[in-house]
Amino acid sequence: MSESETPCLTLAIARLCGQLNNHSPLPEEHFATWVLQAPSPGGYAHHDCIWPESLTQSWLKWQEMFKLRGLPHVPFVHNVSQQPQNPPEEPDPSTNGQMPISSRLMQEMGIKLWQWLFDGSLKNSFAQSQGFAIGQNKPLRLRLEIRDPNLIPLPWEIMQPLLGLPAVSLSPQILLSRTTSDVYPLQPLPTDQALNILVVLGKDTLTRCSSSAALKLQQEASALTQILKNHPSGVAVRENYVPPVPCYVHTLVQPTPEELINVLETKNYNVLFYGGHGAPAPDGGLLFLGDATLNGTELAQVLVRCQVKLAVFNACWSAQPDTENQQASERSSLAEVLIHHGVPAVVGMQDSIADREALTFIQAFAQALAERMPIDRAVAVARQQLLTIYKFNQPAWTLPVLYMHPQFDGALLKPIGELITTLPNPVPRWIGQSIPEASLRLLEENGRCWLIRGNRLRVGRSPDNDMVIEQTEVSRKHAEIFYRDINLNEYAQPTYFLRDNSSFGTFILRDNCWEKVHHQEVPLQSGVRLKFGSTENQTLEFIINGDRS
Repeated sequence: MSESETPCLTLAIARLCGQLNNHSPLPEEHFATWVLQAPSPGGYAHHDCIWPESLTQSWLKWQEMFKLRGLPHVPFVHNVSQQPQNPPEEPDPSTNGQMPISSRLMQEMGIKLWQWLFDGSLKNSFAQSQGFAIGQNKPLRLRLEIRDPNLIPLPWEIMQPLLGLPAVSLSPQILLSRTTSDVYPLQPLPTDQALNILVVLGKDTLTRCSSSAALKLQQEASALTQILKNHPSGVAVRENYVPPVPCYVHTLVQPTPEELINVLETKNYNVLFYGGHGAPAPDGGLLFLGDATLNGTELAQVLVRCQVKLAVFNACWSAQPDTENQQASERSSLAEVLIHHGVPAVVGMQDSIADREALTFIQAFAQALAERMPIDRAVAVARQQLLTIYKFNQPAWTLPVLYMHPQFDGALLKPIGELITTLPNPVPRWIGQSIPEASLRLLEENGRCWLIRGNRLRVGRSPDNDMVIEQTEVSRKHAEIFYRDINLNEYAQPTYFLRDNSSFGTFILRDNCWEKVHHQEVPLQSGVRLKFGSTENQTLEFIINGDRS
């Protein structure tokens, strides 16, 4: 594992098959859990265990209280009553100071799942892996491969080690996702420098659903577009400010499958957001578009071919397997099928999700992506937002499920410090267009102007720079302003960038506050004001010639 990688612990869960010593078959409750990947050689372990009746009872209670559309198959229910031994009751509002029954059930289920999974040698493996990550001052990436389809519907995301500790999917020290080893290899992925998002609004009403209310799909798309256009608010100077990336959003309203495929193949999208109705089905679920449906197997082909890195489905049951004869079907959920075919990351929903919950999730998730967070971290941030608004004892925060390809590191956009910048060729790729000239000028009467020649301007205290600033806060090789033709789609434009290499940073004026850029690369718009080294130094204005008189 290289120093830049996040330590990863991957666990597998599978039903044991075989016979006992007396040649009788193993009961269905026998499982094996083991480590597929660990950050250190000592982290590999294997453990055989039995699924306890108490967990089945907790699962039955969970479904009684939280399932919104009937009860899916309950694993090993043949050994217990179809009804929970102690059915949950509605909390009594007169009992002041007592935890609601739903909160107790959340914690009970989460602790039982944790204790069952991290038992025996796996407990030591997790502790060792987490210690390894803490030693590197990094989070631990925890991935679950659930090979028994009957265990997939369980809410593994609510696991928590002890009372008082956060659920694993909410902890800032753990990045949780599900995965599968039964995948096609991941294709080489380009390094993206912008979010290029296709929002697909599927059918907004469906008579077969329990709710006939139309989903607020257009509101969802508008909110997504708006959140990506806004810069995060801040204070006078933000030390940890991460500049938002360029974002382009295109919306399709109830397209036919042919229209959707055509748009994906003729544009360069790295994210697909689907909002609409969905349903479990054998070939990866069904998405309801206009007057037709599209299953996961069909969608996977075009997503892989077009190198879409992330697919997000604000659709009911998009992370649930199909069932046949009261048994969950292997690799039948939409999320699993897409990962199997080579899509790097998929977010689906465990159950029905309300309009306002879906809107909250998509806003928080998109904002986190725009701040260059890895996908598993962005899901955790959006999940925390759901918990804050809709409370711990409500199922909203438990609904999103993230699947990631085992070869994918979760980086939708590379962090600014890891970007490798290639200066443009002398001849721009946009045939027939010349590279726009730009300049920096001092904001004072008869202020001096520096023309950016050769598509690059070097700024610093050293005399070999194109622009020399003899001030102590300015580094010898302080910063560069250069031109890059990002050429993502018809909405993109050739863009100038600032790359800071200094000790004290470069300051950009946004929304009347100076934001610090330090060892980062940010796009520049004509008219933006800059200070090098200190907010007390002289102010300069960046101008793309022709944009200002």
